[in-house]
Amino acid sequence: MPQCGWGTNDSNMTNKLIGPFTQLLTMDKLPEKGSISDGQLEMIHNAGIMVDNGKIIEIGDYSKLKQKAYEQKIHIEYIDNEMVVVPGFIDCHTHICWGGSRAGDYAKRLSGKTYLEIAQEGGGIWDTVQKTREAGLAELEAITAHHANQLLAGGVTSIEVKSGYGLTFHDELKMLKAIKNADTPADLIATCLAAHILPKDFKGNADEYLLKMAGELLPRVKEQKLAGRVDIFVEKTAFTVDAAREYLQKAKALGFDLVIHGDQFTTGGSKLATEIAALSVDHLEACGNIEVELLKNSNVVSVVLPGASIGLGEPFAPARKLLDGGACVAIASDWNPGSAPMGDLLAQACIIGVYEKLTIAETLSGITNRAAKALNLSDRGILKAGKIADIAAFKTSDFREIIYRQGMLRPTIVWKKGESVLKRQPYKL
Repeated sequence: MPQCGWGTNDSNMTNKLIGPFTQLLTMDKLPEKGSISDGQLEMIHNAGIMVDNGKIIEIGDYSKLKQKAYEQKIHIEYIDNEMVVVPGFIDCHTHICWGGSRAGDYAKRLSGKTYLEIAQEGGGIWDTVQKTREAGLAELEAITAHHANQLLAGGVTSIEVKSGYGLTFHDELKMLKAIKNADTPADLIATCLAAHILPKDFKGNADEYLLKMAGELLPRVKEQKLAGRVDIFVEKTAFTVDAAREYLQKAKALGFDLVIHGDQFTTGGSKLATEIAALSVDHLEACGNIEVELLKNSNVVSVVLPGASIGLGEPFAPARKLLDGGACVAIASDWNPGSAPMGDLLAQACIIGVYEKLTIAETLSGITNRAAKALNLSDRGILKAGKIADIAAFKTSDFREIIYRQGMLRPTIVWKKGESVLKRQPYKL
């Protein structure tokens, strides 16, 4: 655990040296696309991190940085256990703002019913929409913060959060305000997913609904700075490719970054994502050779969601094929009350790594620097001078243990913008 130098016990000083760390993985100098070998990981032994005002100002040999700290009277946050340090994890696709529970849906799936059958019976997303509409703003703020802090305890310092369980002008704004106001040290990056499904109580067809959302809701979201990203679910139970294209073009004209829920059960989402230059296409369980070819020749990030495969008992997205084809692959939890209720990013990344034969480097990259790319964030996901000091430290002397333990090795200390927001007593493996 950390101890403080220079006669103070204040670990929140803006200018300080943190260390020493047995191993420091920078996640720097890695290719943005394609496969990665473990040998490509840049590692610093006996490392220190110099932080000032929430940003990293220098990384290097701890002994040299310690001498500089003594000379300049800089606070030292001393780490007195063997620790491996990595960038704070980034969960680039979640739905952690919701009301109610879908345990009933889960039981039905275990009894043999499919996700689509349950949705047709009135369960699925629509069930959560009704519960979320009933919840007040304060309740949704508390729920979102609680979920975010659970992710933070797993080393996740930046979390994308979607709306999409409101599906009215009022309720979508309520969700986005709850995401903005949630009390958590983690950074929450909001995405407007008003185009999640066509709400059952909307008096009109899908085209009319999207027209209303694009014309009335999205300008208000932009005006109130509630989200900078717009998502749409392209699927038989949601919206067609043609309808999604028109909606996303309108969102792009308003200045939003574009994201697509695509190729979960049927294809079409990847092709659209490459046509409109979306930041990412997320899911990809139905992705085939044609989609791999499209994605490898684009700058669209392929976000795979192992939590949905686990929750639905469906095959994983073909992450190995995507990487070997030259695509950029990020990994996210898809934490939601229906198809992905686990909400453990590291465990899910480790599990898809086993089934898809991902290297440790590819798995870690998928939840750090490549996840940052999926969110269009260049200031995090790497430990390097000038980046935000989002850091996760694990009680081990070998970085491979983080993935080898398949989520059971939890971070002992997490720093958000250089301030420790989580401390656990270290334990033996």
